[in-house]
Amino acid sequence: MVTYTKRDIVRSVANDMNVPLNQAEPWVETVIDALRGKMLDADPTCRIELRDFGVFEVKKTKAKPKARNPKTNEVIYVPPHRKTHFKPSKRLKEFLKQPLEESDNGE
Repeated sequence: MVTYTKRDIVRSVANDMNVPLNQAEPWVETVIDALRGKMLDADPTCRIELRDFGVFEVKKTKAKPKARNPKTNEVIYVPPHRKTHFKPSKRLKEFLKQPLEESDNGE
């Protein structure tokens, strides 16, 4: 599996915009900070829609009064909280549904 970091995204933006890395880095950082800020400000939910990419949502979860700790089998209470969810756009979903070519190593 390939893992991409923020630095890889900065490199990609710099190449696409034909600018040096140190100029593209603040742009990427600002976008990420804006997304993070909107999600942190969710009171208690929010939806960030990026056309042709997908939707980020902060959703509420219900309390679970009878959850079970699998390690100790103890019944515990889990309070309501928020979670994030990403739903890919139709365009991205169609691309991801394309069959993969068979490989020799079984992955």
